[in-house]
Amino acid sequence: MSSNLTIHPNSRVADLVGLLYVILNTFGGKTDLYILEKELEVDLDDLMPIVYTANTLGFVTIGEGDIMITDKGIEFVKSGLKKRKEIIRRSLKLAEPFKTASELRRFTPEELLDRLREKGIQLYVSPSGKYDLELTLIEWGVYSGFLAKDDEEYVIRTTEVQI
Repeated sequence: MSSNLTIHPNSRVADLVGLLYVILNTFGGKTDLYILEKELEVDLDDLMPIVYTANTLGFVTIGEGDIMITDKGIEFVKSGLKKRKEIIRRSLKLAEPFKTASELRRFTPEELLDRLREKGIQLYVSPSGKYDLELTLIEWGVYSGFLAKDDEEYVIRTTEVQI
């Protein structure tokens, strides 16, 4: 069974910061996705990966064409860098590929990709799947301190890290 709670490989932390900032400060916390697309001057296909990721991580809710920032999203916008990394780190635990990574504890990208395929998670099944997965692991996992890289392997960080 495929999980809907998956970090999209085309989403970036910087895009999350920008998205949440604009929703909160330009639109007062809620807007129509079409209006947001026009304000950000991006194509909807480019906007949706970060919208889905923000929703997966609990920073926004989406429904009936609207997007609304959550209390967690507001906390993220108003926090400094250290706190933002902590919020992301806590949020990754239930989202793929990090949920499966936590089960493995130590893994290569190939091992994680195999396990995701076994679980039916298709987002990383493509010719660029391994590259997309590694980018996601580094962009979200290593950046936030959820993961550490040890040569060719990734390791789940078991203790709270000082960032």
